[in-house]
Amino acid sequence: MTEPEHESETLIRVGQAAEMLGVSVETLRRWEADGRLATTRSEGGQRLVGLAAVSRLLAERRQAAASRPIVAQSARNRFPGIVTRIERDRVAAVVEVQAGPHRLVSLMTAEAVDDLGLEVGREAVCVVKATNVIVEIPSS
Repeated sequence: MTEPEHESETLIRVGQAAEMLGVSVETLRRWEADGRLATTRSEGGQRLVGLAAVSRLLAERRQAAASRPIVAQSARNRFPGIVTRIERDRVAAVVEVQAGPHRLVSLMTAEAVDDLGLEVGREAVCVVKATNVIVEIPSS
């Protein structure tokens, strides 16, 4: 049995960790046996996992998922363009892309802006898949 990464680290029950990671408790037990995850026991014998280790595993899983290239998708409306504006706060961001004559604006998380490495002047592709499309006819 191994100890958590830091003495003062927040510990959570193994079931909570499994739920956060989207895996079974058995998977966490295998990861523990493989040395991929450190656990400790409470005074009552319950298996505990450090929150920092769960965060590390979540980041690893996110990175592994992001490294798989997209080979096909259902959205057909793709607009390559240039990022012209980013307004962000701690949680959300507004990203504007000029794609030919089209100005597209996306509301996303600030974390997504960081993950995508978005910056004004950088190339980006806006993918639009809408459930509703309104068609209007201008006056003559």
